[in-house]
Amino acid sequence: MYDYDLLVVGSANADLVIGVERRPAAGETVLGSDLAVHPGGKGANQAVAAARLGARTALLARVGDDAHGRLLLDSQRTAGVDTTGVLTGGAPTGVALITVDPSGDNSIVVSPGANARLTPEDVRAAAGLLTRARVVSAQLEVPLETGVEAVRQLAPGSRFVLNPSPPRPLPQELLDACDPLIVNEHEARVILGAGQAGSTPEDWARALLARGPRSVVVTLGAEGALVASAEGLTRVPSVAVDAVDTTGAGDAFAAALAWRLGTGVPLAEAAAYAARVGAAAVTKPGAQESYPTAAEVEAL
Repeated sequence: MYDYDLLVVGSANADLVIGVERRPAAGETVLGSDLAVHPGGKGANQAVAAARLGARTALLARVGDDAHGRLLLDSQRTAGVDTTGVLTGGAPTGVALITVDPSGDNSIVVSPGANARLTPEDVRAAAGLLTRARVVSAQLEVPLETGVEAVRQLAPGSRFVLNPSPPRPLPQELLDACDPLIVNEHEARVILGAGQAGSTPEDWARALLARGPRSVVVTLGAEGALVASAEGLTRVPSVAVDAVDTTGAGDAFAAALAWRLGTGVPLAEAAAYAARVGAAAVTKPGAQESYPTAAEVEAL
């Protein structure tokens, strides 16, 4: 019935990465490493991560008719992603400006570019892709209304996974479709609003579930993740590794989780697998270049 295990509706960016000893304070200039350019963007990252794990994957996104756009298309095709849904033109390819400190932590500023031109009309035109996907995942580096339209075009019985990054208040139609909603602490607090988040991951998960999602996953970095559904709350441990660069690790986690859920495994089991994928990703620099194969995940 399904041609794709996962269809990703989201962004495609060129990541411009500089290593720094520390992040600059306001008004300060610091020297960094040579500039490195990598294919990135939360949507493109998730598509590549899933494809490298063996999932039949497609991407619905928009890039510019420029060198960065060609870089992104080449990366998708090399990973085995179906790029039928990648549209070209309308604006320059999106760009993410990333600084990475010696611990591997990063700070990111995104210029959306063509991502902001991925419209509900584009989603409706690509309805044939959505109806052939077992799982559809989305993020918020494209217009919010584009994600809502993706929900409206879902095939009966398919699953919708949302990572609301960068976070913002979400319409009820989007919240109700999430299975799961994947958030970190910052995203949980923004979605819940000031004074409503509570003080623990369990508080955030329960409060988010009450807003409508069928399930919630709270990512906790080195402390693993918390999964929540009507069946209850379960902690998923992390995997200890030496982190080199955390860029794109959350995307690897989300992609692995979405794909495994589509195979029918329980939420906690899928999250445990996704934690191993995310851990493997931080042991190498860059985003898409760092994503492991299924064999590398098993070895970890």
